[in-house]
Amino acid sequence: MLNFLYIFTVILYCLSVLGYFIDFLNNNQKVNRISFWLLSIVWVLQTIFFILRMIEYNRLPIMTSFEGLFFFAWIIVSVSLVINWFFKVDLFVFFTNIFGFAIMTFSVFVPTGDVPPALQELLIFELLFIHVTLVLLSYGAFTFAFIFSIMYYYQHQMLKKKRWSKLLFRFGDLSKSEHLAFMFTILGFPLLLMGIILGIIWAAVALDQIPWADAKVITSVLVLLVYGYYLYKRVVKKIRGYSLVLLNIAGFLLILINYFLSGTLSKFHLWY
Repeated sequence: MLNFLYIFTVILYCLSVLGYFIDFLNNNQKVNRISFWLLSIVWVLQTIFFILRMIEYNRLPIMTSFEGLFFFAWIIVSVSLVINWFFKVDLFVFFTNIFGFAIMTFSVFVPTGDVPPALQELLIFELLFIHVTLVLLSYGAFTFAFIFSIMYYYQHQMLKKKRWSKLLFRFGDLSKSEHLAFMFTILGFPLLLMGIILGIIWAAVALDQIPWADAKVITSVLVLLVYGYYLYKRVVKKIRGYSLVLLNIAGFLLILINYFLSGTLSKFHLWY
């Protein structure tokens, strides 16, 4: 049943993204509304899938690679629905859910089983669950900051090259995109900071050591430093605009390296 539910959710997600793409090209509000409600159904199905898997394995299902990616996609859908409902940020939901759909689709190609038996004893610590949850939530926040940064970058390039079109004006105000990227970065930074701190504490308690030389630990700290530098320039130095947006984009690219590349090299994050 879970397999059928998952595939059906992916199909509806695909149709929703397709609808948003049609709206992106033709500014079709009727298709936009249909896509929104399809996305709402996707969120409901994702939530049901999450609950059923939690019941099946009798734990919070965020510990395997598949579960982490699925939960990440659920965060993206949840926040994009809220933003679309309350703020009506044009085009944002389209760009966001292209990324969310890619994440959810990619999860099909990673192992879907339970946590390996050798790790069962280690995973009983609630501290680890909180650590993983906070890190995934921070990734979600940084994803939205990245999307707003990309929107700013694209609109900036169009204005610079004087490419006037209806699409240009649908992006909204430049300062609004930059401000929302900043707000999501503010949200993501403390979540990641707390997640890393709890991860270090958990490692010290559960493993009697802190693997500072681990690839994922190193890149996680680098991500924190990049976003910390971004906030320093934005808040302390009062810098705004294009250069800061590029820094935000660079920070997210480092997150992708952290999540996918360092995960393959890590000897510490064996399950994730």
